[in-house]
Amino acid sequence: MSLSDAVRESVGASLAGVDAELARRYPGDPGTRQPVHTVYVPGDVFEAGTVRSWGDQALAALDEHAPDAAAFARVLELPEQLAADVYERVRAKLRREPIEDLRIDFEDGYGPRPDDEEDAAAARAARLVARTVADGTAPPCIGIRMKCMEAAVRDRGIRTLDIFLTGLMEAGGLPEGLVLTLPKVTFPEQVSAMVRLCEEFEKARGLGQGRIGFEIQIETTQAILGPDGRATVARLIDAAEGRATGLHYGTFDYSASCGVSAAYQSMDHPVADHAKAVMQVAAAGTGVRLSDGSTNVLPVGPTSQVHDAWRLHYGLVRRSLARAYYQGWDMHPGHLPTRYAAVYAFYREGLESAAARLAAYVARAGGDVMDEPATAKALSGYVLRGLDCGAVDLDEVSGATGLGRAELDALAGRA
Repeated sequence: MSLSDAVRESVGASLAGVDAELARRYPGDPGTRQPVHTVYVPGDVFEAGTVRSWGDQALAALDEHAPDAAAFARVLELPEQLAADVYERVRAKLRREPIEDLRIDFEDGYGPRPDDEEDAAAARAARLVARTVADGTAPPCIGIRMKCMEAAVRDRGIRTLDIFLTGLMEAGGLPEGLVLTLPKVTFPEQVSAMVRLCEEFEKARGLGQGRIGFEIQIETTQAILGPDGRATVARLIDAAEGRATGLHYGTFDYSASCGVSAAYQSMDHPVADHAKAVMQVAAAGTGVRLSDGSTNVLPVGPTSQVHDAWRLHYGLVRRSLARAYYQGWDMHPGHLPTRYAAVYAFYREGLESAAARLAAYVARAGGDVMDEPATAKALSGYVLRGLDCGAVDLDEVSGATGLGRAELDALAGRA
């Protein structure tokens, strides 16, 4: 040893501020389940039975256009060894939990309405959410998308948010799975304003500081690149002061803001890939999760047209998953079969390889791939996401890896 304790202690002291900043800014994954999708329903359309209705409509679409596993596999070109299992798991999911995350929309999907009409709709939404949470029919995550912080609609958005949250409090309190969405963010100051609203509501209702979080929708070019030429997303996350839970890409608003013509606005357009790559790097390690956007091609009409829409949606979802965008938007009940088919196929086809690599890593047995701790973290995270959504079962994972849920959580860095 050539360096004295004093040198080591001095280096530690000099980096104490950096250590604290790293811990604050990059806390890692929150360790909770991330839904595979978000379903948007206009505020005046949402009903207590919306979740069940979407599941029933999705099952009816399967019955009509893909009545068995072989037919569904032909449409989506599913591998033969996966077809039956994926099909049955999709049907079971649609019966058990057709929607994982539901957003009652008071923005673009709702539009401008007279104040008294939107007031009533916001209060009604709170009552219905409270009722479905109480009777167990609510999805794991549920909330509203308010209007944005731009001057023309700011007061309306704030009023709707207040009515909705107040209604929930008066009906028994905020549900655990509450999610709020702030759309069309352009400047960090708009995120700071949302933080202020959350803080003031918490104070007014005696809630703990930080109880209310929210998602930030990336729908404008200014949310990616500021007027000074600097990347903006990290500044938006910072402005949220730990309350940001997700970044949601808005396919059509963002594409339009880049001047992309309507026929070419899609989740796989180059402008979409650029925006999402910036979002991904900015959010990495922060605990803020990513969501891809949606397709506006609906699986409706004759069977050939439904099949075409299903193939498109399935391919887009698989593309997103491969790029580590584990969540997306679904805009129609007919999208649910292909959402879950894509998700289940993605996790099931890779399970054997991921399990073998995890088992080898834990046993330090080597194999044909030498994995490092970061890769083991990614492998266990992949398996856990499959477990969370129902693509795989704990018994088969434990049988293949020798690991239980707690051990997988520890490898993935989940609390």
